[in-house]
Order: sequence, then C-alpha cells, then structure tokens
Amino acid sequence: MSEQGDATLRAYGLVLTATVSYTTLTFIWFTLPAYLSVIIEEVGLTGTQAGVLAGAVPLTYIPLALFTGVAVDRIGLDYSLAAGLAIFGLAQIGRSLATGFPSLLACTLLIGVGATVITFGLPKLVSVLFSPAKTGFPSSIYLVGAAAGTASAFAVGRPVIGPFLGGWRPLFLWSGVFAIGYAAVWFTAARALSLEEATAEHASGRERSEDAPLAPNSIGRDVRTILAHRELRLVVVVGTVYLLVIHGMQGWLPTILEARGLDAGPAGRATSLLIGANVVGILVVPTVADRLEARRGAVMTCGCLIFVGLAGVLAGGIGPVMAAGVVATGFGVGGLSPLIRAIPPELEGIGARLTGTAVGFVFAVGEIGGFLGPVLIGTLRDLTGSFVPGLLVLAGGAVVAVGAGYAMQDVSR
Repeated sequence: MSEQGDATLRAYGLVLTATVSYTTLTFIWFTLPAYLSVIIEEVGLTGTQAGVLAGAVPLTYIPLALFTGVAVDRIGLDYSLAAGLAIFGLAQIGRSLATGFPSLLACTLLIGVGATVITFGLPKLVSVLFSPAKTGFPSSIYLVGAAAGTASAFAVGRPVIGPFLGGWRPLFLWSGVFAIGYAAVWFTAARALSLEEATAEHASGRERSEDAPLAPNSIGRDVRTILAHRELRLVVVVGTVYLLVIHGMQGWLPTILEARGLDAGPAGRATSLLIGANVVGILVVPTVADRLEARRGAVMTCGCLIFVGLAGVLAGGIGPVMAAGVVATGFGVGGLSPLIRAIPPELEGIGARLTGTAVGFVFAVGEIGGFLGPVLIGTLRDLTGSFVPGLLVLAGGAVVAVGAGYAMQDVSR
C-alpha cells in the first residue's frame, strides 16, 4: 500500500478511535434524561429543577465553549480528549452518588466541562487530518457515533443495562468507570497511531494551529476575527436553534410520551426513533448539500422539516402522526448538526486554523438555546400544566433557522 494510503488509514483509525469518546459522552449525558421520570420521583424534583438538570450540560458550554475551543486549537488532541473523558467519567461517578438536586446539578455541570473538550476536539481532529473538501464523511462518522450513544442511553441503558445492574445509580457508576478507562485507551492509541505525525502529513500547506502561541494578543486577535464574521454569526443563529430543539426533545420526549400514556419502554424506543432519524439526517443532508453545492438551501430545508415535525408531535398524541413528526424533527436537526460544523472551516478568514475557536463560538452562544430548550419545556409545564407551550417555542425556533439560512450569502456549498 502507498504511503498516502497508509496515512489515510491512520487518519480514519484516529477518527474511529476518537468517535468512541463521543459515543461514551452522549451515553453518559443522556442517561439522566432517559431516567428522568424515575429520578424526579426518587429525588423529589420539580419540573423546573428537572428541566435545569436536563439543560445543565448545555449551560456549561455558554461560559466555557469559546475558551475550550481556543485551548483545543493550541493543546495536543491526545492530551485534551483524554482529559475530557476523565472529567466527565469522574462526574458521572459523582452523579451516581448524588442525593438531591444540588449535588446532581454540580456533577452534571462537571460533565459539561468534559463534554466541551470532546465536542470541539472532534471537529478539530477532522480538520487537521483531512483537506476541507474531504471532511464531510469523517465528520459524519463521529456524529453517528454521538447519536449512537444517545440512542443507546434510551433504548438500552434504561430498559436493559440499568435493570441488569440494579437501577440508575449503578448504571451511572459503571459508565463513569468506563469513560475513565477509555481515556487511557485513547491516549495510548493516539500515540501508537502517531497523531502528531498524521496531523503534519495531512496539514501540509496549511498553518497548524497547534503551533500558534497561547498568548493573550494571539487569542484576542483570533476571537476578534470570529466575532466580526457575518456568515459565522448566522451559523450561530442556526446552531442555537439546532441545540434548542435537540436538547429540548431529547431531554423531555420520553417524559412527554409517558405523560400521554406510554410505558417507559415504548417511550424510550420512540426517543430512539428521534435519534435514528437524526443519524439519517447526519448522513444524507451534508452529502446531498455538497453534491448540489447548496448548503444554504439545506439549512432552510432542515428548518422547515423541524417545524413540520414539531407540528406533528404537537397534534399526534401517541399515534402515527406523532411518530412521523418525531422522524421529521430528528431528520431536520440531524441535517443541521454537520452543517454548523462543516461550514466554518470553509469560510473565508476562518479555515482549519480557527476551526476550534469558530465552532467553540457557535456552541458558546448556541448552547443558550441548548439550555433553554429543556428548561422552558419544564418551566412552562409547571406554569400551564401542559407540554404544548414548550413545544411551540421549539417550533418558533425552526422558523428562525429558516430565516437565518435565507440570509446567508457566502455559503454556496
């Protein structure tokens, strides 16, 4: 096999190995929403407190995302991804021991600290291993891995692994232990697969951001570049809606369906349907958008699908209309997920060098939506006794995403 072929295999090996870190993160993240109705009962939570817990990880992104993105741009990915895994693994172990809302909240916020590293480390890894024209497929790999972790939390974690281990606390404990163990696996694999060497081979002709100084003037210059970029600000709007909807739906859909009369098992499987459609959107939308050179149109189409899907969830009870709405919503948010990550590296003035910082900015602001999605659903449920107002808020966000896509000018691909 040629040297180029060996380098490509090594690059994909690194992406696949790192993808397990994302799968582990999302499984741990969404074990709480999967068990939310049980935890509400056992710990004695209000709807607002449950919403805050469901939105606590996105809340962490707001103050930390930009800083983490800058740090990932300058610290080796072998160290940073291992540290992220260890942090959220320890936090999940702490969550298994929590006795009330304050301790659950503190540990869930700590999960968010580790999550930011994984969220921005994976796009960075892909951007330095592959040329901009070839980032679509490797990006889909780690996004599918992330979706697999989320789906597993609902489809396997709650109905199978949790009961086998003895409940939500043992599930939290052993998933945390696994994350810490995998931190060592990733670090060893990154060294064995020569991450630094692979990065150098695939980054020829481009400035490597790891070589940039971690100096205040350098960081300030990069942040000013990001803040002044018009198209990136529109990507931030789309990212905010994406996170509003995905965290709102993943955090509350099982509980909403249980309130409509479904048992926990079918409610979890319905949520897995959302994640399955999300995966299809992740795989299909960026491929079609790149082939047609129509990323702007793809953003608008996904926004429309989310709106129609949420209308179906609102109107469908627990029947086929609801199921179709869940699928449409999942496909729409799945399509937006790779777009908000793939667009920044190709924007003039951003490129691979500032990918971590740019994606960090998208999530630093966008996770305001990620936090508000589940919180608003829970708070409005407390105020009105219904989940309808919260779902209407999500549908309104979809309309905003369509408008942001329409306003984009320099996103031809």
